[in-house]
Amino acid sequence: MEDSRKLDETEINRLEDISEKIRCSILTMVKNAGVGHIGGSLSVTDILVSLYFKVLKIDPKNPVWPERDRLILSKGHGATAIYSILAERGFFPKEELKTFGIIGSNFQVHPDKTKVPGIEASTGALGQGLSIGIGMALAARLDKKDYYTFVILGDGEIQEGQIWEAAMFASHYRLDNITAILDYNNVQLMGTVSEIMEIAPVADKWSAFGWEVLEIDGHNFRQIIESLYKSKEIKGKPTIIIANTVKGKGVSFMQNKCKWHGNVPTEEEYDKAINEIKK
Repeated sequence: MEDSRKLDETEINRLEDISEKIRCSILTMVKNAGVGHIGGSLSVTDILVSLYFKVLKIDPKNPVWPERDRLILSKGHGATAIYSILAERGFFPKEELKTFGIIGSNFQVHPDKTKVPGIEASTGALGQGLSIGIGMALAARLDKKDYYTFVILGDGEIQEGQIWEAAMFASHYRLDNITAILDYNNVQLMGTVSEIMEIAPVADKWSAFGWEVLEIDGHNFRQIIESLYKSKEIKGKPTIIIANTVKGKGVSFMQNKCKWHGNVPTEEEYDKAINEIKK
């Protein structure tokens, strides 16, 4: 995609329109299937839109193009968001999303790289995606390839010990061709992150592990895209972007509520949510 950090209002509006479509798709998929994760999918939407429609070097007609950038959605429960994004980007027909959650469908609650074009790793067992991404980044270095790897982490996910082992590895080997993006919405399955297991001060911890740290509003397209490009320019160490987001973003009664980590809306709740997103 074109390296254009200066976004005019037309481009911002275009990205916002895409995010609106994606959020409506997330709600529709979960409501129709009776299963899925809404809150964390809505919080990560703007980040994914920025990556797939502005930053990533990809070819939807050739999902396994060797020179493509890699994106690992380590928080695999955000599957409805990435499925919707990939369909909107042209990796497969949007009609296929109607099978989400059906037994035998390629589109399950967590993504399967062997079934869905554009999915780089089968994720859902939290804590593993950063290690996978680091392996890809190291492979790029050894193979002398210039593709870049991004890994999206959940905030509850970084309570996992494997994340910090991976963080040490990436810093030790000075992997500067990988960026982690933390979807910091501060709400996980059973409560707030600070109630379950506090992870703050997040920036200080990653910095102490040898990472460059950037902090942004994860719903501000200018900040998201600027930080993504900036992270690719940092040399000698890996980068993490701490994206402050809102769980259930765009739907007033879902925002910051752990109930909507994995709840399914009623017909009335669905209609209300769609109307709020489209307002």
